[in-house]
Order: sequence, then C-alpha cells, then structure tokens
Amino acid sequence: MALLVAYAIVLLVLSLITLGSIETLGSSIDDKIHHSGAYFVLTWLIFNYLKTLKIKNALIIALFAASTYGVLMELFQDFLTVNRTFDVYDMIANIFGAIFAVLFVVVYRKLKIK
Repeated sequence: MALLVAYAIVLLVLSLITLGSIETLGSSIDDKIHHSGAYFVLTWLIFNYLKTLKIKNALIIALFAASTYGVLMELFQDFLTVNRTFDVYDMIANIFGAIFAVLFVVVYRKLKIK
C-alpha cells in the first residue's frame, strides 16, 4: 500500500510541476512512451494491492482507477497549473499504459497456467 501511495504522489507531483529536459529515447513520441510506462506501473501497483485484499475484478478496477487518475492528471494540468497544459494525446497514452498493464497480466496468467 505504501508503495502505491508513494508512486501516486510522485506521479501527481511530476504531473503538476514544470519539468526541465527529460532524457529522450530518440523518438518523436518519447513523451507518450513515458506516460504509458508510468500508467502501466500505476495499474500494476493498484492491481497487486487489490489482489492482496482479495477483491473480485481487481484487474478491471485497477484499469478504471489508473485510467481515471490519468484523465484527472491531465485536467489538473489544465486547471491547476500555469506552465502545464491539457493534452488529449497524453491522456490517451495514460489509458493505453493502463490497458497494456492489464494485457500483460492476462498474458502472464495464461503463460503461468500452462
């Protein structure tokens, strides 16, 4: 739980502060890759926490929770900051990161069973 809360707080702070130059991967979509990766991790952390509580549909709940958090972060950037702006493509990247995490868990479970 502590790791999940700490990660969510770090993600909140990084979403709302003005960031300097971030190391690039040499692609025009580096920012979107960073967003997807961040929300992949968030979804995975939420899922694992819910799983420890033995909550049914933990994977679906984690998907919706992380996606909602990603949408809220983009809205907060627009309404709560001066130097950050709402970007629909960042929001989509956040959601795709959550979806990729769900797909990863599903595939991992299938491979683990075999």
